[in-house]
Amino acid sequence: MSTTTTRGLLEVSGLSKAFGGVHAVDDFSFAAKPGEIVGIIGPNGAGKTTVFNLVTGVYAADRGSVLLDGVSLCGRRQDQIAREGIGRTFQNIRLFKGLNVLENVMTASDPTAPYGFFSAILSLPAKRGSDRQEAKKGREYLSLVGLSGLEDARPESLPYGMQRKLELARALAIGPKVILLDEPAAGLNPSEVREFIDLVQRLHERFNFTIVFIEHRMEVVMNLSHKLFVLSFGKLLASGEPLEVRHNPEVIEAYIGEED
Repeated sequence: MSTTTTRGLLEVSGLSKAFGGVHAVDDFSFAAKPGEIVGIIGPNGAGKTTVFNLVTGVYAADRGSVLLDGVSLCGRRQDQIAREGIGRTFQNIRLFKGLNVLENVMTASDPTAPYGFFSAILSLPAKRGSDRQEAKKGREYLSLVGLSGLEDARPESLPYGMQRKLELARALAIGPKVILLDEPAAGLNPSEVREFIDLVQRLHERFNFTIVFIEHRMEVVMNLSHKLFVLSFGKLLASGEPLEVRHNPEVIEAYIGEED
């Protein structure tokens, strides 16, 4: 099976990160083309979430490069990377409990706010006008993920599946070129998983953004991904089309064979 990559909208090359001498990610490369849905799979501890943290600036890479549409993201702050067009959800849901549902979505606009510090502090017209526009957009994104009517609710009061949708709405609100989904089906029941797959497919059809996701549930992996990359102990084990990867003996031994 080929493990080479081709140029894409998001290009990760030779990415490496060690923690205390342990190589969490070791010379990992992948590419995602415009409009492509790419899955990254592998056993627990393979380094998948670390890859996302390196791409989004949570960690600085020891070696390697990350390019978005030809622009290097290495050394940039998380807010700068979001401004370039990368949205993200998290394996462990991260919502702002002090804000309501709509305000959580509106936080996505902070890196690109068209007003300065004093406008925000003094609530000047530029700030108020921007807030009205972002609230309108936020309601549209909530509608797209099926959360209309819940704008004033507290995120912690929502069922788990709705919290997942709220995170997705917030990722959409930055107007991303690429969305990174970290185990988006974790904690969902079987009917919620099917609903989530349908939702992602509808959003992808509408916006045609690139999606890179990490997932253990093979129903999600096989239904969504155009291409798969398999990590094992931080290294690329295999890559290719989903059916090709699924029947690879090394992949079966390292990962898929562990699934029920």
